[in-house]
Amino acid sequence: MKKLYIIRHAKSSWDNPEMDDLDRPLNKRGKRDAPQMGKRLKEKEVTPDFMLSSPAERARATCEAIAEVLSFNKEKIKIDRRLYHANEDQILEVIRGIKNSPRDSEEVVLLFGHNPGLTEFANALLNQYIDNIPTCGIVAAELPVDYWQDVTFGCGRMLFFDFPKKLD
Repeated sequence: MKKLYIIRHAKSSWDNPEMDDLDRPLNKRGKRDAPQMGKRLKEKEVTPDFMLSSPAERARATCEAIAEVLSFNKEKIKIDRRLYHANEDQILEVIRGIKNSPRDSEEVVLLFGHNPGLTEFANALLNQYIDNIPTCGIVAAELPVDYWQDVTFGCGRMLFFDFPKKLD
């Protein structure tokens, strides 16, 4: 049984509209929300075995903030260029490519990326409808497979859907 946490990057800054999209940092709210959502994951006793992120600064910064709260070694975070504005099929391809081995300890994976692809992926994976995963939103899924390569659309079961403003 695998668990996948689908996490949209926290709120990013548009202070410099000329800045390349890949380089946009988190804004003040994003810097506040990412560790807060990390604390919510910690309260749920989420212990990641593997974390992967889009190369965009806002996604990496969200991933690193949550990794810090969860005491996950930031040097073990994998950056995957395919996650930058990926569609649902590209995200599935990334998930299916997570290494499996006889010592497979990647039971719990946190994936950081962007909309609309993340919301579309979550809906296809869970065979249900989420209108929008908001910034720093988390969709937790349980996947009844032994190997990541066996993940298919419709196979997941939602454990929870959380986002910063949910408890405000």
